[in-house]
Amino acid sequence: MSNYNQQEFSDYTVIDSHQASGTGVVAKKFMASVFLWMFVALGVSTLFSVLYATSPSLLSELYAADAAGRLRPTTLFWVVTFAPFAFLLIMQFGMARLSSGALTLLFLTFAAVLGISLSNILLVYTAGSVVGCFGAAAAMFGVMAVMGYTTEKDITSFGRLLTMGLVGILISMVINMFLKSSGLDYIISIVGVAVFTGLTAYDTQKLKRIGAGLEYEGTSATDTKKLAIMGALSLYLDFINLFLMLLRLFGNRRN
Repeated sequence: MSNYNQQEFSDYTVIDSHQASGTGVVAKKFMASVFLWMFVALGVSTLFSVLYATSPSLLSELYAADAAGRLRPTTLFWVVTFAPFAFLLIMQFGMARLSSGALTLLFLTFAAVLGISLSNILLVYTAGSVVGCFGAAAAMFGVMAVMGYTTEKDITSFGRLLTMGLVGILISMVINMFLKSSGLDYIISIVGVAVFTGLTAYDTQKLKRIGAGLEYEGTSATDTKKLAIMGALSLYLDFINLFLMLLRLFGNRRN
């Protein structure tokens, strides 16, 4: 999953780094809401991922045995694999028209479906390595989020470089689907860790500055909630992608 385009934020005031350093109550509540919704989404994804990975009946909905006894993906597997992209497009381009309740429901449904699609990692990798990489991702995310929130240095100038890195990762992953090169996969994972750690700090600072802008605009509660949901989506994707890249690098596969 790739980081979504933040074009929806272009109509809202973004305060520069010096003004944002003195953010008020509205901005702090906004950031608290962003992280709360992000943690809720991670909890939903984790719950559905574990449920499907540990329940034979639920797992049989994603994989079915063929005549030779080998497990093959079912139609539902392909649905939950590609459905998150549809949810992203709907949320991204429909933010202005959707109500805050509808956007919230889409966000949580997206998190649930993505959790189901990621349940296979518990079948491919050992539980210990999954937990270890998840913890490492959480620590790295936390450090970079704090840095992005507290630093007075304007890091938004790195946005274009990070976006270019993200595009490069996506193109390389598509190419490697045909090449199946372990060396290229290793490089992609290393670059991916660097890009998504950088995006964590970048997105956090940008969201902080958007929150500071809300102090000046008097944005409605509905629009503020929708901005918080989209901000949570951004950080959620940063974390998930960072976790997956670490798992590709350090995860121990089951025998």
